Amino acid sequence: MKSLNFGGLCLLLGVLVLEALVAEGFNYGDALDKTLMFFEAQRSGKLPANQRVKWRGDSGLKDGYLQGVNMVGGYYDAGDHVKFGLPMAYTVTMLAWGAIDFRKEITELDQMGNALWSIRWGTEYFMKAHTQPNVLWAQVGDGDSDHYCWERAEDMTTPRTAYKLDQNHPGSDLAGETAAALAASALAFKPYNSSYSNLLLLHAKQLFTFADKYRGLYDDSIQNAKQFYTSSGYSDELLWAAAWLYRATDDEYFLKYVVDNAVYMGGTGWAVKEFSWDNKYAGVQILLSQILLEGRGGAYTSTLKQYQAKANYFACACLQKNDGYNIQKTPGGLMYVREWNNLQYASAAAFLLAVYSDSLSAANAKLTCPEGQIPPQALLDFARSQADYFLGKNPKSMSYLVGYGQQYPIHVHHRGSSIASIFSLQSTVGCVQGFETWYRRPEGNPNVIHGALVGGPDQNDNFSDDRSNYEQTEPTLSGCAPLVGLFSKLQSVSETAGNYPKKAPVPRPTTPHSYQETQKTQEPYRSQEIPVEFLHSITKTWTVGPTTYYRHRVIIKNKSEKPIKDLKLVVEGLSGSVWGLNPTQQRNIYELPQWQKVLQPGSECSFVYVQGGPQAKVTVQSYN
Repeated sequence: MKSLNFGGLCLLLGVLVLEALVAEGFNYGDALDKTLMFFEAQRSGKLPANQRVKWRGDSGLKDGYLQGVNMVGGYYDAGDHVKFGLPMAYTVTMLAWGAIDFRKEITELDQMGNALWSIRWGTEYFMKAHTQPNVLWAQVGDGDSDHYCWERAEDMTTPRTAYKLDQNHPGSDLAGETAAALAASALAFKPYNSSYSNLLLLHAKQLFTFADKYRGLYDDSIQNAKQFYTSSGYSDELLWAAAWLYRATDDEYFLKYVVDNAVYMGGTGWAVKEFSWDNKYAGVQILLSQILLEGRGGAYTSTLKQYQAKANYFACACLQKNDGYNIQKTPGGLMYVREWNNLQYASAAAFLLAVYSDSLSAANAKLTCPEGQIPPQALLDFARSQADYFLGKNPKSMSYLVGYGQQYPIHVHHRGSSIASIFSLQSTVGCVQGFETWYRRPEGNPNVIHGALVGGPDQNDNFSDDRSNYEQTEPTLSGCAPLVGLFSKLQSVSETAGNYPKKAPVPRPTTPHSYQETQKTQEPYRSQEIPVEFLHSITKTWTVGPTTYYRHRVIIKNKSEKPIKDLKLVVEGLSGSVWGLNPTQQRNIYELPQWQKVLQPGSECSFVYVQGGPQAKVTVQSYN
């Protein structure tokens, strides 16, 4: 057989190894990266220079102009172009919660900069919307007229009316959720920008006071929102905001608030099987259980235990351990709550259980269910089962996260995704023309909206990839937000198990990262007893917080005149992921890909790993 270019072949084989390993499990790090891109695709306003979603342009640059207020920015809610305050604020709260509880995991994936920017795009908008202590601009755009048009955000012709809450038009639910979002975001930003964190807290406290003092449902004040995001009540948002303010400030006033109002506002009364943009009770109950498990209950411990009992109800219902009062599941194992955009409920529940699992583990505690004591790992297993369903482990073998995997929805119900980009089709696409030319076309969307979690299948796991099937093919902010924390957590534990390789991080010069390219250095390691030479090099380095990470490349070269077969390597001191080698059943022992069992004389192959600290030590265990 003729000799081949083994350098190029090994590079190809390394890629194939990565794909093969991902096929065995799921690359949650890649899913995380795509999810964060979805939030960039939903941005309204003037887009930044480092925008990664290149088919989007500036839009909504006069939002609030007719009302004399600057409402430029924020996020479009779903496949439409209305900026609905309640689900947007919930989205930012969930993004921040992920950045707080899974800070280490997100940072290790080199995604904290992108995560903080996804939060800040919302908080900047909320602070502009909070023009006075008792005024909050709550919505931009008219849902009815917006839904009659199919056009790009860059071409919008529908009214961009802004709606506000004030003392005479209260909205305790929306103002409370916005307070929660700003308080959680303050905690997320605190290690990186303390002055910005303090500013967020100032707005959060004022909005909580406004929400609590002037009580009412926001959709009674803003009738336009009622048919799109009807609120079932505001008591949960008031408790939610107070709980987040306590966590962000350690001010006992807020902890006393959730205790004093525990019964009146339903915090210790409502046992629920849903967590969503509208119903925050399970979130409140688990958030307060975290405080209890951290030993910070003090004089309020007995009431916090009542909150925890309801948190346990939710978790046990998800695990089917709640004495028959369990969540409904599809035959394929998906949590099922509602026909319309069901995946948002499953993503939120999975995130909550991942958070609760961590807190129980840290406290060396177990989940108490009617059917017995359940270890924290069972909660994380449920969270993983839902995430895996999203990514393709389902009866349809369909990834419901757009752009991830081999098969995903291509007829997504999303205006901007379904119409050619303004940069390629520079003529205006009108309201009716959009329906006739783009909405009804049988081809897939011209723009892939990476990271969009669509509504998902029905209660029997059936799914129709049809643009007009908005119940199943429309993505939402609220459905995607919990995925940031969820995927980062699952990636961290998957790395430990050695089954799920993470995507090599792409350093970006965004807060809080600093990035520096280094010169290539080579440190050859040679042994007189074996015919293999290892060439170590550092190809890139970057700093995240106090830790410096390195991307290492190791070239394996056959320096003998004979073929080397079945080479097995010992890799010691490896703390990160490795690409281009197959793990074996033995600890720290790796082998070349199965189709690369022979290393010809003079040829070479390479593998890559990423980690902080010193380089790994590579030696040969055996060969033929």
